[in-house]
Amino acid sequence: MLRILYYDCLPYEGEVILPISKNKKEFFAIRKGKLKFRVYTLKKESQGKANLIDDDFEPNFEQKGVDMRIGLDIASYSHNGIVDKIIIVTNDTDCVPALKDARRNGISISLVELNSVNLSYELLLHVDKQIKIELP
Repeated sequence: MLRILYYDCLPYEGEVILPISKNKKEFFAIRKGKLKFRVYTLKKESQGKANLIDDDFEPNFEQKGVDMRIGLDIASYSHNGIVDKIIIVTNDTDCVPALKDARRNGISISLVELNSVNLSYELLLHVDKQIKIELP
């Protein structure tokens, strides 16, 4: 195993430190995107109300930059011949071009299905193996 890559858009700051030994987690890297405010939307329970107030709305945020980081890492690892297998946990079809490119470079791609989530058919077309995992 070369490395486990974790992608997220939450505003995490700091290092990943193990709870007992206080050492850094080996083979683990955080790739941070950004969480951006987009718009306020009316809550379902507030629809049809005559006099709306601020509490009738909820903010909507969107993660940005995570897909690009995933694609760049897949491309980099596959073009440089560093790995021969990639195991990915996603249901985002934005990864398809990078997965196709990696497979053209001879990389075996495994897609993890967690708790019987229906994976995108488009994703399944571009992987070599599906791994099913049931978490409690």
